[in-house]
Amino acid sequence: MPYATEFTSHHDLRTVFRVEPHAEDDATRHALAARDGDPVAVAAFVRSTQADVWRLCAALVDPQSADDLAQECYLRALKALPGFAGRSTARTWLLGIARRTCADHLRSLMRRRRLDVLLRLHARQESVAPQESIAVNDLLEHLHPDRRAAFVLTQLAGLTYAEAAEVEEVAIGTIRSRVARARDELTTLWDRTATA
Repeated sequence: MPYATEFTSHHDLRTVFRVEPHAEDDATRHALAARDGDPVAVAAFVRSTQADVWRLCAALVDPQSADDLAQECYLRALKALPGFAGRSTARTWLLGIARRTCADHLRSLMRRRRLDVLLRLHARQESVAPQESIAVNDLLEHLHPDRRAAFVLTQLAGLTYAEAAEVEEVAIGTIRSRVARARDELTTLWDRTATA
């Protein structure tokens, strides 16, 4: 263990022990040279991997978004390039970044869709008489949040079960089950308030 005390950080170890087993392929060679400051290698790295990144983005999201997603992937990759150690090929490393970029994009789309649904729901509620809206909201407050969301999305916002499942990121059968349970609970609650 006499050598362990000579290094002060993980970065020192990475610098001294550059493990670059995959440097034999062009993309990895370009990535390693770009990491070490070669500006020409950056362009060569992008050229040698661009088609693979674009194809993956088009397959995971859609061809219309692939250009923007590929560009975002390269922005992230170039920012992370100083940490690329060459333990895998540059193509493998880069496609992992592309996959995460696409996943982030899809999550962002889902958040926007949820917001659109909530805005549409709010607009519909404003067109209902205030007393009816208060009564419905009071009943809905008694539901479990998952059941309430499924019920509101399908019965009040007018989404199909498939659309609601996409918004909630669950299976269609789960939405159907939640809506059925919500209906049962609301019926029971309504009967209680009507007899009280």
